[in-house]
Parts: sequence; C-alpha cells; structure tokens
Amino acid sequence: MPTILEPGQIEAAASSPPFLFLPPNILFHLRAQRLEQLAAGHPLADYLHLIASLCRVQQQLLDDPPGVAPFEQQRLDLCQQHGLPPFAADTLIREDAWQIWLEALLQRYVAPPQPAVIAALDSLRGASPGQVRAWAVALVSGQYSLLPAALVPFLGAALQAAWSHWLLSAPNLQLTPGTSLSQCPACGSPAMAGVVRHRGKHNGLRYLVCSLCACEWHVVRVKCVYCEQSKGLEYLSLEDDRHAANQAPLRAEVCPACNSYLKLLYLENDAEGEALSADLASLLLDMRLAQDGYQRLAPNLLLAPGDE
Repeated sequence: MPTILEPGQIEAAASSPPFLFLPPNILFHLRAQRLEQLAAGHPLADYLHLIASLCRVQQQLLDDPPGVAPFEQQRLDLCQQHGLPPFAADTLIREDAWQIWLEALLQRYVAPPQPAVIAALDSLRGASPGQVRAWAVALVSGQYSLLPAALVPFLGAALQAAWSHWLLSAPNLQLTPGTSLSQCPACGSPAMAGVVRHRGKHNGLRYLVCSLCACEWHVVRVKCVYCEQSKGLEYLSLEDDRHAANQAPLRAEVCPACNSYLKLLYLENDAEGEALSADLASLLLDMRLAQDGYQRLAPNLLLAPGDE
C-alpha cells in the first residue's frame, strides 16, 4: 500500500534542497572566461589576466590529469562512515601525491615576461619537496606569513586543480555537513564565498563555495556561517554605475556579533557570475570593510592577503 503524505510532509519533501553540488568539469574554463570579462577597465586588470591564464592551465590539468588519486576506495568509505571529509586537506597536504600537480602546472604554464612572476616560478621549481610541502601546509592553514606572497597564486592553483580532480573522480560520494557551517564537507577547507542561486526550485538558496576543491554545500540564509547568529546582520556593497548598492550582484554579509563577513554572489543580478572571479574583482570591498574594522575569515587561495 502506498504511503500517503500529509500536507506538511509534502511541503517538507518538496522544499528540502539538495545538500551538495559538485563543480562542473569546465570549472576553470568558466573562471578564466569570467576573469577576462571582469578585467576590462578594472584597476587590477593585469592581476585578473594573470589569474585567468592560471585558470586555463588548471583546466588543462583537469582535462589531462598528471597523476592518479592518492586514496583507495576503502579510505573513502571509512571517512564517509565516520562523517569525516574524505579529501581532508590537513591530511593529504602532508602527503606527496599532490606535488605532481604542481610540477605539471610549472611545466605547462607559459609565464608572462614579468620579473616577479618568473622569480616566483623559479623559486617553486628550485625548492625541495619538503620546502614545497611546508609552504602548502602554511597556505591551506591560512598562515600566509610563512610563505612568500608571490608564490601563493601558483601553489594555490596547483592545489585547487588536484583537489577538484579528486572530488570529481570519486564515485558515489555521500557527504555530511562539517563541524561548522563554513567547513567544506568534502575536504574540510573553509568557504571562499557564498552563491545565492536563482533558477527553478533552487531559487534563493545559498550555497557556500569551497576555497580548495570548489564543492558547494547548502547553508540557510540570514545566518552568520562563523558564529551562527542572525541578529543584526547587514548586507553591504559598493555602489557603481550599473547597480545600486542594494541590488549589487556581490554583497558582504556582515555580522556584528563576531565582527566578520562573507561575500555573497547573487546570481539573479548576474546570471554569469562565478564566485572566485567575483571575489578577486571586488577587493575594494574588502579594503572598505577592513577599514571599518571587520575581519575576513574566508580565504582565496590565489591571493595573498595584505598586511594588517
């Protein structure tokens, strides 16, 4: 006999959003395209073009992976059984399987004729595996003072390509929420930004985007992802010629309780928006919020933050 749902149950079943979205197979291609668009007339155009060129190499690595996954199915199953991130960055970063991705990126990337870029690439090529590992540990743990700032985009690009590939190539993932709202359920890394979707049954839902593997997971709106408070949240942006501040595609959710903020990308106001490129193109907003005393807890692995 079929189960009959009461009206309240029907509404709950219909409104339960999917917890997880995996990144598209052309993630880095889309990022590169978007960065090139945003670079036009932007005060940081040279930097955005540089990151776009790195994203194109990331896509090459995703299309033609340089190495096999550093895990067995049993390892994935055990992590999922115990509710642990199967691609935990704080563990895998201390193993060496990801370094082949950095080697491949350094081989395939054609550097622009800029002394600072060439010097950074030479530093990575000349470093020992142990030194590279130490830099990577510092980067994924947010200890930017422990590695040269010029290395961050290249090291971060290699790490992102490796973790996104591992995430996309793993079969039948069953991921559960992390220990905090801002923690990626796939790799345990912090969110880089949030995206508010705009189509179909997902309209208005907020998903956080992982700074490392680009996994997206659902978190209810109007709640600070760091302290989980809802009272007094503000949504701030910089007004420009195209959008009023309250209709800007990118706004910062500012929490007075913990004095932090998270950027949110509203796709209803920019259907082609992409989180990482939007974040990099809105650094003026970060500067404004820092001047007002708010702290950013969300990393972007292709950008070394400035001195406090």
